[in-house]
Amino acid sequence: MLEEAMTAIAEDGLASLTMSALAERLGTSGGHILYYFGSKDLLLLAALRWSEEALAEERRQLLARRTTAPRRLDLFLRLYLPRGPRDPRWTLWIELWARIPSNEELRTAQAELDRGWQEDLEALLAQGVDRKHFAPTDVTARASELLALLDGLSTRVVLGEDPLGRDTRSALDAARAAAELLVPRLSPAS
Repeated sequence: MLEEAMTAIAEDGLASLTMSALAERLGTSGGHILYYFGSKDLLLLAALRWSEEALAEERRQLLARRTTAPRRLDLFLRLYLPRGPRDPRWTLWIELWARIPSNEELRTAQAELDRGWQEDLEALLAQGVDRKHFAPTDVTARASELLALLDGLSTRVVLGEDPLGRDTRSALDAARAAAELLVPRLSPAS
């Protein structure tokens, strides 16, 4: 169900995703879907968690790679940013952000999902500082700032806003430039 929901979001957008439309795609009833999820908000949250679990596994593999911290940071940026304007994961994030102020369960889930990205980025930056790839810095603050910037860039890509929303390459270039400013590399002789 979750995979089909993500496919429907990618194909038709979130506004078109109704319980009855999803049920029709699955060959079941809207009531059957509601039985499992209880509401559209909870279905969307389950789909986002499912998607984020796959990305968390990719992050773990990325962080375990035997390469430099700057290279892992670049891979992290690529993984975080949307695949393009119709990226269903980012479409879900934007929709859920709008619903969070009035929904404690969504707020809690968002904090939990964000924490995984924050902790992994902090670990990556700390390792880079320890190995003298990056200049000494407050890794918690820099990770938080970089993630906020990535959220903004990602939103622009999903919304197709110019100039950074034309393609993911422009957003990735902007993310790389910001990362260089927030987490400067040390020269090999340092």
